Amino acid sequence: MQKIKYYLKKFKNLIILILNKNALILNIHPSSTFSINRLQLKENCAINIDEHSQVEGAICFDRDNAAIAIGKRVFMNGSLIAAQRIEIGDDVLIAWGVTIIDHNSHAIAFSDRAEDVINWRLGRKDWTHVKVAPIKISNKVWIGFNSIICKGVTIGEGAIVGAGSVVTKDVPAWTIVAGNPARIIREIPEDER
Repeated sequence: MQKIKYYLKKFKNLIILILNKNALILNIHPSSTFSINRLQLKENCAINIDEHSQVEGAICFDRDNAAIAIGKRVFMNGSLIAAQRIEIGDDVLIAWGVTIIDHNSHAIAFSDRAEDVINWRLGRKDWTHVKVAPIKISNKVWIGFNSIICKGVTIGEGAIVGAGSVVTKDVPAWTIVAGNPARIIREIPEDER
């Protein structure tokens, strides 16, 4: 881990790490920080972190070739769990305890997930019946603590997700949503944008 931290400081813009057989492409702007000790890898995954961002949360790649893109001036202290793609725009605040996950993790039908634990112990995962869809979080979004953002969701510009919400559907720009499932509480007026 010490060698990894050294190389992160030395070649901060573009790094290709090969740990065991897993390759990770890191493109981190020199003005940004990233906590690599909370990282779980699969093969050929990529992280892009733009300028002045602070990424302190966990990043977990659950499937090969997944990607995470983080914009400018982002604070992220939650968990990003990607099997395909998670995209976070500029000026986004993601509070502690937030989970952003682009897949269901397991199949709905028990017969399709019955062997999951045994397969994990053997280093395998059958994604055939697991729903996966990319997530997009637009610019200027604020996600309150302990919220969950589910697969396939797009959160529009300037939206606010109230603490403890479960977001299963798209959130329109400049709205406040809250609850389980998250519902629109109100629109954010022009003078508060």
